[in-house]
Amino acid sequence: MGTTLGNDGNTKVYIHELIEIEGHNRARYQHHMTANWCPVARQERRQLCFGVWSTVGSTGRWPEVVNLWEIDGWDGMAHDLGHELGGGRDQDPSLEAWWAVAASFRRGGFDRILVPEPWSPTIGEHCSAGRRGEVYLHELVTLPAGAAPAFLTEVVDEAVPAYGDLGAVPIGAFRVAMVADTEAVLIWALPHLDAWVELEQAWLTAHHDGPLVHWRKTALGHGASWRRTLMVDAPLSPLRIGRQPTEDDRLPLDEV
Repeated sequence: MGTTLGNDGNTKVYIHELIEIEGHNRARYQHHMTANWCPVARQERRQLCFGVWSTVGSTGRWPEVVNLWEIDGWDGMAHDLGHELGGGRDQDPSLEAWWAVAASFRRGGFDRILVPEPWSPTIGEHCSAGRRGEVYLHELVTLPAGAAPAFLTEVVDEAVPAYGDLGAVPIGAFRVAMVADTEAVLIWALPHLDAWVELEQAWLTAHHDGPLVHWRKTALGHGASWRRTLMVDAPLSPLRIGRQPTEDDRLPLDEV
């Protein structure tokens, strides 16, 4: 194994969300998600917040929020969805008031269920290590049917050291469930924008030279294509504050 970032035994399951924000409400939505929903999610669903980020609009869709939730395995996912869908309903009654407020901040979204690579750290491991970035790279990788597992095997041995030479630290490496192994999600932390610029410049020359030549060849050999966007932490994202948000973090929404 090419890294010791995690304990090589991550058995969690994750919910990955791309949220379309209504108007100028991104900060309010993020606060409502972290300070208002996270404590309820932990208590009722055993669900941890892994990260809440803003997509940097110059690099992707805007205004957009990316949420990542950590669930205690597939049994935990069944518990989570069972809490929401119990009795044949399509929404948890305790969510009604929260949802009514959230609906005024967002237009919709798209969710994926993710399965981590065994070495991919949990949010608890990241917080214990004090690991975070000034900015983050989000890579959505698309692959031929069946190719995601083999591609992800190469990530730890090739992409992690190659990106590491450019200052990037892996935050998560995930296989997308409920598709034909055609998608993977990679998230990287970078210490500053200059490191991001260096990495992007390395990608622009990777077809013929530079630190990413070998990784580019390997990724393309798996039939991979990718869409990379830049993200920044929400104010109460666990990677920024080093812990899960609590009720003590709540502010009136007119103060956000």
